[in-house]
Amino acid sequence: MMPAGTPVTVLGLGLMGSALAGAFLRAGHPTTVWNRTRAKADDLVARGATLAESPAAAMAAAPLVVVCVSDYDAVADVLDGPLDGRVVVNLTSGAPSRARALAEEVARRGGGYLDGGIMAVPEVVGTAEAVLACSGPRALYDAHESTLGCLGTGLHLGDDPGLSATHEMATLVLMWSMLDGFLNGTAILGRAGVPATAFLPIAQTAIEMVAGWLPGYARQADDGTYPADDGTIDTHLVAMAHVVEESESLGVNAELPRLLKALAERAATAGHGVSGYVALVEQFRKP
Repeated sequence: MMPAGTPVTVLGLGLMGSALAGAFLRAGHPTTVWNRTRAKADDLVARGATLAESPAAAMAAAPLVVVCVSDYDAVADVLDGPLDGRVVVNLTSGAPSRARALAEEVARRGGGYLDGGIMAVPEVVGTAEAVLACSGPRALYDAHESTLGCLGTGLHLGDDPGLSATHEMATLVLMWSMLDGFLNGTAILGRAGVPATAFLPIAQTAIEMVAGWLPGYARQADDGTYPADDGTIDTHLVAMAHVVEESESLGVNAELPRLLKALAERAATAGHGVSGYVALVEQFRKP
């Protein structure tokens, strides 16, 4: 592992990039920063960071280069220049194919590449609550684990540099589904005069209960076996029909429950009506 105090460069000083640079500074790493809008570096410079005049100058200042910009096109723009001996840790969101292509490009230019994502809001970067998930060569990750560890709890997902982006896609689908479910439920309750704040305790309990099902569901999905331990898909379909009917009668948008019902109906038509809910994974695995 690299010793504490290893110089680091951060390219991109949006909310997350600034939080990353701040965490490196707090941990005692000499930190060089660059951003198109120079004024965004003022606070970090006042705290001890060095502002580089160009991305190339910033990359020349440290063996570890962390990139957090708007998209992969912006990454290509800032990674302009030789990368000999540099390890690029790209924390920019994008498609797995772009991550793999960038890894190949960095390798051609003499550098190493890790792709990653921060599962946290900027305010908690630098604490154990933040999770830094990386993919790419394990040896590179191990060499820089102690330095990257000052950003949050580290997690190596595998040698394929595209795995981090793939995990991000899966996590975003999970996040949006939970949030949309809460907001849809809020709309239904709102028709009965129940505010979202009153729904919150029951919603949080339901989310925690469902989270407790996930280990068993994960095993069933991997094994391809779907026992009806907590009810069959046919049973769920009855409840789904009730939610659709009530939403329509209340004048609440019923698109989400109708979609859930349609997916369950397809699973039942495929022979899984008496299977457990995990059998729906087969519907999501189809184009």
